Amino acid sequence: VQLQASGGGLVQAGGSLKLSCAASGMISRVHDMAWYRQAPGSERELVAFITSDGSANYRDSVKGRFAIIRNNAKNTVYLHMNGLKPEDTAVYYCSVTAEYIVDFGGDVEEDDFWGVGTQVTVSS
Repeated sequence: VQLQASGGGLVQAGGSLKLSCAASGMISRVHDMAWYRQAPGSERELVAFITSDGSANYRDSVKGRFAIIRNNAKNTVYLHMNGLKPEDTAVYYCSVTAEYIVDFGGDVEEDDFWGVGTQVTVSS
């Protein structure tokens, strides 16, 4: 399973960005989809996640500003970021928990997969 993330960039405080992350490969089923971020000198932190039934959860600092949405038909997760602040500056990573086909018999295994990070920079 491969994850392709896109959408990062440089934006002024108060601006908006949309991140996208598409999962591809021998996917049988996608469970939780999530966005993490890591700022320089800081630990990676969970920003938001969305369950397979569409239940979204956010860390307190982004509630009301960010929205996580998934398109199950495309195995894609989005992060709409509004009202961006300089403290949102970080490398953003998508992660999914997915079942994938491992042989011609249709056997599946489940694992967590990570995309390559995309830089989000918010200037003051």
